Amino acid sequence: MSELQIRDYLETDQEAVVASWRDCGLTVPWNDPVNDIHRKLSVQRHMFLIGMLNDRLVGSVMAGYEGHRGWINYLAVASECRESGYGRCLMEEAERRLRALGCPKINLQIRSSNAGVVGFYKGIGFSVDDVISMGKRLEED
Repeated sequence: MSELQIRDYLETDQEAVVASWRDCGLTVPWNDPVNDIHRKLSVQRHMFLIGMLNDRLVGSVMAGYEGHRGWINYLAVASECRESGYGRCLMEEAERRLRALGCPKINLQIRSSNAGVVGFYKGIGFSVDDVISMGKRLEED
């Protein structure tokens, strides 16, 4: 396994990141991925991480901390690189940065259409919380 290099997101990553999210089935019609990127860049941009392998983008994750909980969004690893430990590496770096901000707990949401990733998250220490997740759209994409 080659070593994954993790760095902060650069503007030039946008096309490859969006393509990766699409390949991983993370995009949905009601969330414009480019808008999501622009929103992230306006808040804690250092928490948008990119995984590079031999100068090729093979993964990404958005993390954030709002003072109560940390959140993970858009963890993506290229299909040919899954089971390589790269998702774990990206999450470990996100966790390290969240800890540095004083974050006591991380939450994430998994769409029911992507339930196959539950095992991955359990394998890195996450558990299913007894909560109901609700949302309210304030702005249309």
